[in-house]
Amino acid sequence: MKRARASKGILPYQDIVQLIGNGAITSDAPIENRQIQPASLDLRLGKKAYRLISSFLPELSAISSRLNVLDFYQSDLVMYEMDLSQGAILEKGHVYLVPLLEQLNLPATLRARANPKSTTGRLDVFTRVVTDLNAGFDEIRAGYRGPLYLEVVPRSFAIKVRTGDSLNQIRFVRGDATVSDSALQKLHGTDPLLYRNASPPKALPQKEFRTERGLFLRIDLTGSAREDAVIGYRAKKNSHVIDLAKVGHYAALDFWEPLKRHRHDSLLLEPEEFYILASKERIRVPPGYAAEMVAYEAACGELRTHYAGFFDPGFGYGDGKMRGTQVVLEVRPHDVPFLIHDGQTFFKVVYDQMLTVPTQVYGTALGSSYQRQALTLSKHFKA
Repeated sequence: MKRARASKGILPYQDIVQLIGNGAITSDAPIENRQIQPASLDLRLGKKAYRLISSFLPELSAISSRLNVLDFYQSDLVMYEMDLSQGAILEKGHVYLVPLLEQLNLPATLRARANPKSTTGRLDVFTRVVTDLNAGFDEIRAGYRGPLYLEVVPRSFAIKVRTGDSLNQIRFVRGDATVSDSALQKLHGTDPLLYRNASPPKALPQKEFRTERGLFLRIDLTGSAREDAVIGYRAKKNSHVIDLAKVGHYAALDFWEPLKRHRHDSLLLEPEEFYILASKERIRVPPGYAAEMVAYEAACGELRTHYAGFFDPGFGYGDGKMRGTQVVLEVRPHDVPFLIHDGQTFFKVVYDQMLTVPTQVYGTALGSSYQRQALTLSKHFKA
């Protein structure tokens, strides 16, 4: 069904192509078709990486606009530089700053947001975008003109990367694109957004469809419901380097410890351990919308429930006949252990409207890796 073009929303595939064509997105290396997603653009690592002493807080500064992030922080933070053109290893626990190949020249009406790609999050690689003369990470102000930098911190595994690899993505936004709770309720009534993860999947009843500035989802700790079902994975503390160019290459058990279903359908999350878990519900994102995971704050400590949380139009939806796809969660507790139970509220999803329906939606035609996922590790591991 065609939908009229909205005055505010996230720019779709065809508008991103237009941004590239009119010079709002530029790169010395030609931008490739594979980078353009239904509602986002994959950004690519540049030719060098800078090993930093630590992370830093970007902030608005009175320094000349002729200077950039690297000039400003070079003397205090940079330990050494690395050539990425032939590949280089980023060690776990170390902080790196990488100038990206893409630069922006945004119109005054357009801002941008960035986040890690799904594969990046599932490898426990922490990334965030830094821009010149700007406070905060991943938020790019309207009208921004200048380079983009990516802070990269591998947490569980050392990774091998190369110039041109994509660890994160950017989406472009005009105005306030957020879909209200009442609109979500109405949409679910006509075109269900959540399904129970059962066989066959059934649309979540309206009385169980909970919203409060976003849509609540729950954690699944029963898996296939068998007593010995695998309900998640925990990253091993010592393992080999993961080369991001090698897809379907690594044995999962060399890097991950499978977690079996507990007799109480619970799981004790240990501080600073990294877990891959899955949602109790299956989610759908109709073509006129995009969605983003946000942390559910229980106000009782630090618990990060995702690294990468952006869903393109068509995720779990396809041609409209799909009954949703489970959400895979990248979980890292901080400070204190957390005991969680099956079916507990665990995170929220905020829906944004698109300016118009993309000409390309998420799915196999675009090489999308996780359209029919269940509890799934990154694409680098053998099935």
